[in-house]
Amino acid sequence: MEFSTAGKRTCLYQTDELNAVIDNMAWQAAGLLAGRDQVMLVGILRRGAPLAEMLHQRLLRDFGLNQLKRMNLQIKRYADDLTLLHPETRLTENPEHATLDLVGMSLLVVDDVMYQGHSMLRAVEYLARKQAAEIRTAVLVDRGANKLPVRCDITGIRLDVAPGSIIECNVPPYEATFKIDLLQPDKH
Repeated sequence: MEFSTAGKRTCLYQTDELNAVIDNMAWQAAGLLAGRDQVMLVGILRRGAPLAEMLHQRLLRDFGLNQLKRMNLQIKRYADDLTLLHPETRLTENPEHATLDLVGMSLLVVDDVMYQGHSMLRAVEYLARKQAAEIRTAVLVDRGANKLPVRCDITGIRLDVAPGSIIECNVPPYEATFKIDLLQPDKH
């Protein structure tokens, strides 16, 4: 179910600009992951999954990291505009992942927006319990408002916006156009 908030909407980044950001993130990821025997990109559903796929394709094409695997994680409470709808952040384990063995694996966890750090923390905690050898994190947008001790190893864009404002990452296939909007909700 999608929710629409009334307010002033401003496009901050368009597709061409974001493709350049993803290219740069892939370059950084190649530096972190090169030389590792077992590497997996983990996308946080929803929008982190297609972003992880974009990085995956660039790492294969541009950097020859052919050993890359891919996986997605489902975490409730994805974006900063859903905090009132989902006051607790929970990871939903896919039954296929119950016996997942990550021993010796280097991971790069990918999400769209780092706001307070809840989603990324849940993902990292879950993957650490699966005994991954190394866990790195990447986000397209870091709002710089973390309330938890979670940091990003790779940040595409840092946007310091007012607490009431919403960063909307529009990522295909969930939206038609790859872009980032700033939504400043109407005051009630």
